Amino acid sequence: MIGTVFNIQRFSVNDGPGIRTTVFLKGCPLDCIWCHNPESKSPSPELSFDAKSCVECGTCLDNCPSGCHRLKGGIHTIDRRFCRLCGSCTRDCAGGALEIIGKECEAADVIEDVFRDAPFFKNSGGGMTISGGEPLFQPEFTLELLRLAKAKEMNTAIETSGFAGWKCIEAIIPYTDCFLFDIKETDGCKHLQFTGAPLAPILENLRHLDDSGASIILRCPLIPDYNVRAEHFIGIAELADTLKNVKQIELEPYHPLGASKACNIGKMYAVANDKFTDKSFSEAWLKDIRKRSTVPVRLA
Repeated sequence: MIGTVFNIQRFSVNDGPGIRTTVFLKGCPLDCIWCHNPESKSPSPELSFDAKSCVECGTCLDNCPSGCHRLKGGIHTIDRRFCRLCGSCTRDCAGGALEIIGKECEAADVIEDVFRDAPFFKNSGGGMTISGGEPLFQPEFTLELLRLAKAKEMNTAIETSGFAGWKCIEAIIPYTDCFLFDIKETDGCKHLQFTGAPLAPILENLRHLDDSGASIILRCPLIPDYNVRAEHFIGIAELADTLKNVKQIELEPYHPLGASKACNIGKMYAVANDKFTDKSFSEAWLKDIRKRSTVPVRLA
């Protein structure tokens, strides 16, 4: 079973209980304006170029068989139209500025890599989390990862937008200890505007998941000028309180790191805000939602 992975991140402490190893998969059916992992949207590998790390050594010009790279007047440009994603330009890059994001991996190899961290899982109550992108964009691969992880008695979690066919979600329930279920917006029109996807099927899947008895954590990105408003806070609290198996609400204050990652892969980023969320704002949002819901709320 082969899937496309773009990162395996160790010692994650905000992707489920305990210390976790998070496997990030490529591909997402949503197009969130504020996406924190824009390199995950496309299911295909992409060339990332960090201009700040470029030392103008010129090896990429010599190595690229398609002549995509230009270095003139101290400015390094890439003509991505002709890029074959062969990775030749990444070899011998003195500054480590060039990288191919995403590679095909065998599920068994991924699990063996993750299982190296088993001692940390045992001591902390942690395990493997699958994130993305949207893991259910690669449903068979995600299911296989979860099956193999459970065969090794690992705790498992998945972060999902819930925008998938119910059968895909239903298939992974027996192998998933915790669902980190994203709620990006509680107003249907705004959800479509901000993510490019309808809200109704996501909420329907969430209610089916809750009825199944699965353990759920609601994860809510909060983006100033977009979904930071009283009506959305009320919506989050009311949604959590209508469900039986939501263990926690996790608020994810906006950070601007997605902007630089989008630039590195040659994409535009819609959110102009280049500031990390001030702690006082985050704590005010936390307090607001706490007073509205009976479900525990924390900052992720």
